[in-house]
Amino acid sequence: MSTRSSERGNQDVVEEKGDSASAGHEEGPSALSVLTPAVADRIRRHLLRWYDAHRRPLPWRGEQDPYRIWVAEVMLQQTRVETAVPYYRRWLERFPTLEDLAAASDEEVLKIWEGLGYYSRPLRLLQAARVVKESYGGELPRSLEELRRLPGVGPYTAGAVGSIAFGLPVAAVDGNVRRVLTRCFHPLSPGPRQIEALARALVDPRRPGDFNQALMEVGSTLCRPRAPFCTACPLSGACGARRGGGVPQAVSPAAARRVRKVEEVVLVAVWERAGGAAFLFRRRPARGLLGGLWEFPGAELGAGADPLSAAEAVLGALGLNGSASPFPLPPLAHAFTHRKVLYHPFLWRVLPGSEEIPARWVEEGRVEEELILPAAQKRILSLAREALVRGT
Repeated sequence: MSTRSSERGNQDVVEEKGDSASAGHEEGPSALSVLTPAVADRIRRHLLRWYDAHRRPLPWRGEQDPYRIWVAEVMLQQTRVETAVPYYRRWLERFPTLEDLAAASDEEVLKIWEGLGYYSRPLRLLQAARVVKESYGGELPRSLEELRRLPGVGPYTAGAVGSIAFGLPVAAVDGNVRRVLTRCFHPLSPGPRQIEALARALVDPRRPGDFNQALMEVGSTLCRPRAPFCTACPLSGACGARRGGGVPQAVSPAAARRVRKVEEVVLVAVWERAGGAAFLFRRRPARGLLGGLWEFPGAELGAGADPLSAAEAVLGALGLNGSASPFPLPPLAHAFTHRKVLYHPFLWRVLPGSEEIPARWVEEGRVEEELILPAAQKRILSLAREALVRGT
């Protein structure tokens, strides 16, 4: 199973004297053209020996159920292993089979996933589970082509599930694999298509799932973006970067991507009534960033816009009237993968307004029980609660 974790301590080097991809530099491939069957076989043997000796005891390792393998692979996308493990266990407690997942609601899967981020992932898992139940009798298809047709299943996920669950001799190329192969074939700097071709040529036909996991495990624990443990790496002798005298620091696509900076106004509308205070929330569209989650109403600020005036506009658009002057909460910055947002929240006591407003009143003490909020919205909720306690 692919692993995208942080660093771990030094490990023993697996060596095979006299026939080693890591014992002699001249044995390793220095260019795409020298990836001969003999060299590829030595790399496979060394990588798999290292994996057998040093793989981490993760809950999905050795799993035979394709559904559980698929869930783990989706969870591990953009998520560190130590973060994913408790979510994986909770998910399987609630949805132990594909049929259980297919019968769930959007709200149920989002609640189990809450805090893991990238919320389109659980919704696509749910959508794909329903397709599998309806079209494949509740069992994941065993061919790469059919796996690729499922909602949310791209080349990596199909390759990982196909090789690990069904023994298909196919590659699974994630960021770890790209980094390992790019360094191995330094200074050629192979492009995406060359990396895919290399990965396909290297897959062990007898143990394709273990090989893919081994390659990703090396990238996750040894061949890290910064400060790699080259001396412990089973591929050190095949590494062009190490032979060249230095391993280049990896730059992730997310880091290289241009980050958009925006500002948003947030209306924290409070309705104080006999039973206590209630906050107003609206649900985000199912598609797009944080799809299906709940948030305080708000709007993006244009250049030079006044936050208070924008908050008044949001209030008016909801058909609400303030019963007191708005109170500005501390501005709050939050970084997403592709943008950084500076929120300007206003706590505003309001009259309930029309029953037809496109939003939902929730009692202050039941927000976490009833709604799934993004991280930034939780922080704004905490600021609002603190202000109410102070009697602002």
